[in-house]
Amino acid sequence: MIATDDKRILLLFEYRDEQALRESDRQYGALCRSVARNILGSNEDAEECVSDALLSAWNAIPPAKPDNFCAYLLRLVRNHAFNRRQAERTAKRGGGQLPAALDELSECIASPENVEQTLDRKALLEAITRFLEKLPAVQRQMFVRRYFHTESVTKIAADFDTTENNVSVMLHRIRKKLHTYLEKEGLL
Repeated sequence: MIATDDKRILLLFEYRDEQALRESDRQYGALCRSVARNILGSNEDAEECVSDALLSAWNAIPPAKPDNFCAYLLRLVRNHAFNRRQAERTAKRGGGQLPAALDELSECIASPENVEQTLDRKALLEAITRFLEKLPAVQRQMFVRRYFHTESVTKIAADFDTTENNVSVMLHRIRKKLHTYLEKEGLL
């Protein structure tokens, strides 16, 4: 079910009202910047990533109609942050302008995935969601914060008032359970 704020934001996007961008930033900007900063390590780069993600959302909605706008926006932020990080690494190795040009084009070029790959990815995401729903709340929160928000083990340990070792062990056990679960589902 879509939250009321998300419905309003999506309606603003549908009507091509620039207020959609301001409302998206007001509602989810801090979380988006945090995710991007965790990946990139820079406030300035994180800010640019959030702007890029909002532009991508603007260009995609409509016709896209995300069921969970927050998750949709965070995925855009993560993708932009990982692309930026990869481009920076490539540039350091002498990559020059090609990665930047390809990154700029990536928003208007169709995905190289075929239908089967898309369906496989969707099935995997649905299975991971089902797995996470079965976890106790604390384990689920730690997993999401580490592997989706890319927060450090140190920060997670501090926020949950536990040791880094405890968090690392818990995450390792969750990963093992996830691997077993995905094997049983026939996805590995």
